Amino acid sequence: MKQRRQTGIWLMLAPLYIFTILFVAGPLIYMVVLSFLQRGEVWGVVNSFTLDNYKNILTPIYLQTFAESFKLAITSTVFITLLGYPFGYFMAKLPPVWKKRMMLLIMIPFWTNSLIRLYGWMIIFRANGTLDQILMGLGLTSSPLKLLYTYPAVVVGMVYALLQFMILAVYSSAEKMGWSLVEAAGDLGASPFRAFCTVTLKLTLPGLLSGIILTFIPSMGLFFIADILGGNKVVLVGSLIQDQLMKAHNQPFAAALSVVLMALTTLMITLYKRVTHSSELEGLL
Repeated sequence: MKQRRQTGIWLMLAPLYIFTILFVAGPLIYMVVLSFLQRGEVWGVVNSFTLDNYKNILTPIYLQTFAESFKLAITSTVFITLLGYPFGYFMAKLPPVWKKRMMLLIMIPFWTNSLIRLYGWMIIFRANGTLDQILMGLGLTSSPLKLLYTYPAVVVGMVYALLQFMILAVYSSAEKMGWSLVEAAGDLGASPFRAFCTVTLKLTLPGLLSGIILTFIPSMGLFFIADILGGNKVVLVGSLIQDQLMKAHNQPFAAALSVVLMALTTLMITLYKRVTHSSELEGLL
């Protein structure tokens, strides 16, 4: 009987293991192996071990791309945190009915293709677009601002695309928080600001860090946002990977860049686990 039960469990888990090996572990292993191979003269790769792909990342032009990507990721994450943390925190304090309504508003953007939503921002930011017409109609500006294809437009696009992840992560932590602890801090004489720093912030720290991870890493790789709203003026690591793969046909170098991004993601998740002593990211489960 026990052996039959174990056999049944293995049969149930077999599809999951097969899927993980074929579509998760397999492509990752292939990418790592590919990053150590040489580029073919025209297309494809040469089965010869080399570290040149990783050495090329250290050249100034590619380091500059990483620096610009980090700059954009940090800027976007700061704005997302300033907007998303208060939203998620106060959302957790709402009555159940309003929580459901706010959750619905947050989920609605996921029902629409992100490219369509970004084209909406193009209409808003373009010269003589919606924003310019409103500002000139109010007399605040006398000529079009021409915000499209600028750095601020890319930041707005990143914030718009990733803000929901920060809100959900903070909301997930704040909803589990014991509000009686905040009240107890106030009863003991702590000011609202001190109670927030000593109690609320510490209890919601897992959600905050989770939201930072869920927004910082994608900000470096969402090249289509930089391409649509920034034109060719903002080049991210994701844009570099796409160009190396589709235009330069340098698959090993593209794989090496992807491995570096994957290593950075792994490092941030490891630090998150050590700081929060949690095995999963808030807002995902």
